[in-house]
Amino acid sequence: MTQHKFSLADDKRHYFRVSDSINLSYRFIDETQIAHHSQTSANLLDNCSLSSALELIGNEAAIIHGKLDKIHSDFADYLKLLDMKIDLIAQAVMALSVPEEITENQTRNANISASGIGFDCHEVLQVGQYLEIKILLVHSTVVIVTYAKVVHCIKNSNMDGNYPYFVGVDYVNMKESDRDLLSKHVAKKQLQQIREQKEKMHPHAA
Repeated sequence: MTQHKFSLADDKRHYFRVSDSINLSYRFIDETQIAHHSQTSANLLDNCSLSSALELIGNEAAIIHGKLDKIHSDFADYLKLLDMKIDLIAQAVMALSVPEEITENQTRNANISASGIGFDCHEVLQVGQYLEIKILLVHSTVVIVTYAKVVHCIKNSNMDGNYPYFVGVDYVNMKESDRDLLSKHVAKKQLQQIREQKEKMHPHAA
């Protein structure tokens, strides 16, 4: 599979990018909707932010759990079980609140960073078009809804008949909590890919 990378000359901040599988849907919007989005969009953004909040809280809890485990392992184990129960309930709640159009979409390849995303697309998108995109990170319950601006659209080189184009977009007015969440996701994915690469190079190590 060919991996795509795109760099934005006008972005002064540098973000790491990783290849990943996502479930994504989008709709075209007018630029004015970004500043004055509809009530429906506002509610959707708020609902999907629940997954972001749960993920961030989970990350903070993991740090505290590590410290607590050194002091009282039994109590730490008990809290870990409670956390697992809460996580199962959260997954059930998120399964009900994830937008239907996301769950019905096929998984597609993407190149993710905290500043933008490139993704396989079934149609030509025009540079400068504004979108509302909904992203479900396949290996988690995290759903992110944000606005984006198309920065390029090229022919896809992976020969996937379902997605003949590869689109790159910049996030617009993304919530900082969602940006932090994506940064953590990218960092975690990078470590995972590095570990997998090392295992391939040294299969009998450790």
